Amino acid sequence: MPPNLPYDIFIGIALTFGAGILAQWVAWKLRLPAIVLLFTIGLIVGPGLDLLHPSESMGWVFRPLVSLLVAIVVFEGGMALDIRQLRDAGEGVMRLTLVALPINWVLGSLAAHFVAHLEWGTSLLFGAIIVVTGPTVILPLLRSAKLKPRLAAFLRWEAIVNDPLGAILAAVVLQLLMLHVDVHTSVFFTHTLPDLLSATALSIAAGIAPAYMIRTLFVRDLMPEILKMPALLSLALVIFSACNTEMEGAGLIAVTVFGMALTNLHIPGIAELRRNKESLVVLVVSVLFILLTADLQRGALAHLSIPIMALTFVVLFAVRPLGIFLATLGSDMTWRERVFVGWIAPRGIVAAAVAGASGIRLHDSGYHSADLIMPAVFGVIAVTMLLHGFSLRPLARSMKLSFSSEPALAIVGASAWSINLATTLKAAAVPILMVDSRANALMPAARQKISVLRAELLSRHGQEALEERPADYLISTTADGIYNGMICGHLAPALGRERVFQISPGVARLDLYHGLSRDARGKVLGEPAWNFMLFESLFGQGWRFSTQPATEGDGETFGKRENRLDLMFIRRKAGIFILSAEDQTPATPVEGDLLVFMTPPEPQPIEG
Repeated sequence: MPPNLPYDIFIGIALTFGAGILAQWVAWKLRLPAIVLLFTIGLIVGPGLDLLHPSESMGWVFRPLVSLLVAIVVFEGGMALDIRQLRDAGEGVMRLTLVALPINWVLGSLAAHFVAHLEWGTSLLFGAIIVVTGPTVILPLLRSAKLKPRLAAFLRWEAIVNDPLGAILAAVVLQLLMLHVDVHTSVFFTHTLPDLLSATALSIAAGIAPAYMIRTLFVRDLMPEILKMPALLSLALVIFSACNTEMEGAGLIAVTVFGMALTNLHIPGIAELRRNKESLVVLVVSVLFILLTADLQRGALAHLSIPIMALTFVVLFAVRPLGIFLATLGSDMTWRERVFVGWIAPRGIVAAAVAGASGIRLHDSGYHSADLIMPAVFGVIAVTMLLHGFSLRPLARSMKLSFSSEPALAIVGASAWSINLATTLKAAAVPILMVDSRANALMPAARQKISVLRAELLSRHGQEALEERPADYLISTTADGIYNGMICGHLAPALGRERVFQISPGVARLDLYHGLSRDARGKVLGEPAWNFMLFESLFGQGWRFSTQPATEGDGETFGKRENRLDLMFIRRKAGIFILSAEDQTPATPVEGDLLVFMTPPEPQPIEG
C-alpha cells in the first residue's frame, strides 16, 4: 500500500463532506432537488473522472459504515412518523405498505424476467429491491415541495415503512435463492418462515423496549442534556447491529420502530433533539449519496444495455402505476392522489446498498445474470431521482396537491391594524395566515376571507396546526413583547431565525433592551420605536397599509422616507424581505417588487 494512501483517503472524505454541503446549499438557493446534484457529483468524481473509489480505498470498512449511516437516516425517518397523522391518511398508508408492496414485487419480478430477460431468481431479487421508495430521497423532497399534509403523509409513511420491509424481503429472497429452497417444501414452512417471523417480532420488541427506557431516563432527569443526543444515536446503532445479526434487514425494522416509539411516547424535549438530528442526517445523506454513486464501476455502467433501460422505463411507467392502482382500488384516496403517488417513487440509498451486496452473493451461488442486478437497480435509481425529483413540485402544483409556491406570511395577534396589514397583503395575492388564540379577535379577519388559525402556537396542537398550513415567514404582533419573543424563539428552528419577526418591545435603543436575548426572540420589525402602541395609535389616527410596485428609484429611498413606515417588499416566487433595524446588510427592492408600507390619511380639503 502506498504510504500516502491514508492521507489521500482523508482528503477524499473531507472533500466529499464539503461537496455534499455545497450541493445542498446550491439546491436550496436554486430550488432544485438536492439529491440530483449529489448524484451528479458522485458520477463525476467516481466513474466519470475516476477520482474516488470508496470501496477500494476503505476496503471492508466501507459496507458496514454505509449500513450504519443508513440506519441513522432510517432512525430519523422513524421519528417523523407520528401515529396521529394516520387519522387522515391511515387507510391509504395501509394500502401503500401492506398491499402495494407484494403487488409491486410480483410486477417488478415479471418485468425483469420478460423485459430484461433475467433468470427467475435474479428477477425475484430485483423485484424485491425496487419495491422501496427511499426516505433518503423522499424526505428532502417533501421538505421543499409544500405538499398538502395528507399527500405528504402518504409518501412519508410509504417510504419509511417500506424501506425496512423491502430490505427484509430482499434478504429473505436472497437467502432462499442461495440455499435453493423451494417455497413449497417443508423446509420453508418449518425453518425459513418461522425464522422470518421470529426475527421480525424480535426487531419490533427491540425497538419498543429501549424507547420506554429512554422515556424513563429523560422524564426522571437521569440523563444530562449533553448526553441525550449521543445516547439516542448510540442506542439506535446498537439496536441496528444486534438485530442484523439475527437476520439481514431486521435492524432497519428495529431502528424504525425505535424512532416511531420515541416520537409517539411524547417524551419532553424529544422534538428539539429531533431537529438537531435532522441537521446530522442532512450531512449523512449528502455524504452517502456521493460515496455510493462514486463507487459505481464503469463496468457496471457498461451493462446499461437496451433491455436494462427498457426495464427501467417499464418499472416507471407500468409497474409502479399499475401496482398503486391495484392496491388503492376502493380506498378513500382521490384519483389525483393515486396518480401522483403512482408516479412519485424515487429509489435511494437502501436500494443501492442492498443491490451492491446481494448481486455479488447471488452470482457466487450460480446465477449468471446476477451481474445485471447492480446496473438494473442503478438505472431505476438514476432515472427516478432525475424524473421524480424535477417533476414532483410542478406536478403537485398542476394537480392542485400543494400549497401556493408564493412565499406565505403568518401574522400572530389579531388586532385592527394587523388585520388591515393582512387584508392589504391578501389583496396583493400574498398568501396570509392570521393566528390568534381568541375566536372573537379572528372574526373580523375571517369576514375579510383571510385564512385564520385559532391556536396557541406554543402548544403541540398549535405547532401541528401551523404545519398543515405552512408559512415561510412570521411576524408576531401582540401587545406582549415577551410573548412575541417566545413565539419567534419557538418557531425559529422550523422557519429559520432570519424569517421570524416581532414588533419592537418598545425601547428607543435595542442595546438597552433587558428582555429576551436575540437568541430567544425574533428580529425587530422596522425601527426600535415601532412598538404595538405606535401602530395602534397611528391606525386610530387614520394611517393604513398600502402596496405599490417598486420603481427604479425606490431602491435608494425605501425605508428612508419621512411620514411613511416602510415595512417590507415582496419579490414574487422568491421571498418576502422584511425590514429590520437589526439587518446587517439591508435588502433593497428592485423594479417590479411589491412595496408594503403604512401611510397617513390624505389631507381633507378645507371647506371655504
